[in-house]
Parts: sequence; structure tokens; C-alpha cells
Amino acid sequence: MSGARLLTFGCRLNLHESERMQALTAHLDDVVVVNTCAVTTSAERQARQAIRKSYRENPDKRIVVTGCAAQIAPENWRGLPGVAQVMGNTEKLKAASWTQDALRRESVIADIMDTAPVPASSVVETGGHVRALLQVQQGCDHRCTFCIIPYGRGRSRSVPVSEVIERARGLVEAGHHEIVLTGVDIASWGRDLDGTPALGTLCRAVLQAVPELPRLRLSSLDPASVDHDLWHLLAEEPRFLPHLHLSLQAASDLVLKRMKRRHSVRDAADLIRRARSLRPDIAIGADLIAGFPTETDEQAQETLDFVTAHRLPYLHVFPYSERPGTPAARMPSVPNARRQARAAALRAVGETNRQAYWLGMIGQPLDVLMEGAERGHSAHFIPVRLKGGQAQRGQRLTLKARTLDEAGLVAEIN
Repeated sequence: MSGARLLTFGCRLNLHESERMQALTAHLDDVVVVNTCAVTTSAERQARQAIRKSYRENPDKRIVVTGCAAQIAPENWRGLPGVAQVMGNTEKLKAASWTQDALRRESVIADIMDTAPVPASSVVETGGHVRALLQVQQGCDHRCTFCIIPYGRGRSRSVPVSEVIERARGLVEAGHHEIVLTGVDIASWGRDLDGTPALGTLCRAVLQAVPELPRLRLSSLDPASVDHDLWHLLAEEPRFLPHLHLSLQAASDLVLKRMKRRHSVRDAADLIRRARSLRPDIAIGADLIAGFPTETDEQAQETLDFVTAHRLPYLHVFPYSERPGTPAARMPSVPNARRQARAAALRAVGETNRQAYWLGMIGQPLDVLMEGAERGHSAHFIPVRLKGGQAQRGQRLTLKARTLDEAGLVAEIN
């Protein structure tokens, strides 16, 4: 028995939760689980296509649809071919949901706004990768006008420090050499806990309590919420990796206001300058939406100019996608062809910035965590190939980059 087949769409958190579900469904050889995403209509379309394909290829297997799209609009999924059950985001991480009796029900979806705190069992200790995701937070209390995710994930809830430390220690003992703290809005971690600690407090506590952890990285971060301790860690702690990925979304103040974001263009620029003053080699990425409703050519150019001026090397660019039920979906839209063109322009600048950033690392010593004999990632999340690779999986090496190929840096042992 090989267990259920997992098809995952969307974010790192969904991937993390699919790993958890893989363990929970190890006894279900006749089930396909589709873990959906609601961020874009494209992600939902891909999930529907996957469901239809799975049914054509394996009509005898039961399909369970879960994830954010299923949580928000279960009625959209029940009638698809082969779908035996639609399951909510809370239920999908409970062992009781995956018994044969439980799977006979058509739909199991709780009110996501009434969910309990994030359970400790949501952290996976699989030992399957040298890098591990550790969920420290769930849900979101903000209401950006383009985003439907709070209705799929519920209110912001934090995993207490003691539980995060326990899980981090377990991940290291299981063979992980790098931990990535993840959640829906990790910058809001701690606001629902006694004393309202900040994310930097959590990072410092993990690094102090688990000294054998070599590398700690953050997932996507709200530019409005970088706290005092995070700045100190960036300046003083080498195990806190020089890599920030910002939930920027745009670099036009009027567009940011219409998105109901909490930062300004100046805030983002000041953050980037301060980060580089503390760690000049830091890798900075950003999520960007191209063609947000009402965005003019001039406002799109502001974002393009910002990305160019601040040399952001890692961009996740999304053409705006209407989400029914959000305020932005009622705003005057930008033609789809213009959205796609603006997204392509941002990606082109991002590629130029990335190449320049990687080239700037040639000749520099790199702390590389190897994922195989030849391949690994540097502390800056640059893909690195070890020339004539003879490394062990999980080995940390100091390498010197010698050249650049289509996949990243080519390096030798320093």
C-alpha cells in the first residue's frame, strides 16, 4: 500500500500541509487528495483540470478536495467528476478526518473563523529534506482588497514559543540543517499571545534554545512589520540568513492605498536600504501584482522603476486575478493583455537584477547547504552547482563561485 496521492497547488504553507496529509493518508491507497489554492483563478483552474485528469486516469479512486478554494466555496467542487468529499482547512490536518467512516461524508467544513489555535501537530518532522518548513502562524487579520485568503485560513493564530522550539529541536534531530519559518502572515506572529511578543523575539528564542541549528530563514514578510529584534538578528547573528522576501505587491502609493496595504513606497525603500546597510550582500525578493484594478501606465511604471532602482533580484510576479467577494473585484479592471504585458516587463527586470546579483557573488565565499552530490543553495538562496561534485547530502560547505550557468552559480571548494 503506497497511500493517497497528493496534488498540491499554491503556497509553501499548502506544500507543508500536504506533507502532513501524506502521513495521515498513508493507509488510503484508493484516494487522491487535491489541496487547492484560492489566490488566483489560474490556481483554481489548474486544480479543476487536475481533478478531471485524475478521474479519467483512475476512475475507481475517490477524490477529496481540500485547501483554501474548497474552504471558501465548497459548492464549486462537489459536482466535479470523481469528487467524493470536500474537506475544510481545519479538518484536513486531523487524523480523524481520514478514517474510512469519515470519508463517507459528502462535506466536512467548519467555520474557519471559529477554529482553535494552530495545533503543534501541524509541524512535520519527516527528515525527507535538508531544509524544513516550520509553521509558526496561521490565518490573517488584515483585509487587503485583492485577497480572499483570510476567508480560507481564518483569524491570525500563533504557535507558542515553547512549541516552536520543541518542533525546531525535533527537526534538527531528524536531520534538517535549515529551518524556514512559515505561515500565512508570519509578521503578525505573537499578537494573540500573552505579552504580544514580536517575530524577532521568536527567532532569537529559537536560535538561543537550539544552538545546533545551523540556519534559520524566513518566508514572505510584511514590509510594515519588521521589528527591533529582527533588525538586531540581521546585524549580529550569522545563523539568521541574509535573505528577506517582502510582500510588497506594488510600489505606487495610490495603488498601495487602494490595495489597503499598510506600508508606503518610502517605507519599503527605507527597509531595503536599512537591510543592505546591515548585510550588504543580502538577497531581497518581493511579491508583486501587475495590473491591479485602476492601475495606470504611470503607476505601473512606478513599480517597475522601484524594482530597477532597488535592484531586487528575486521577484514573484502575478498578473492581477479577480477574486469574487473581494473589494478589488468591484473596481474598474485593467485589460488582461495589459496585465500580462506589465507582468512580463517586471519579470524581465527581475531576471536582469537576478543575473547581476549572482554575478556579483563570483569570487565570494558562499555558505552552501548541499542537497546532493552537486547541488545546493547558498545562505542567500542562490542555487549552486559544485563543480565535479562529491558532496554529501546535508553537508555544509564553504564554496567559491567561479562562473554562472543557466541554473545558478558554479563553484569550487574554497
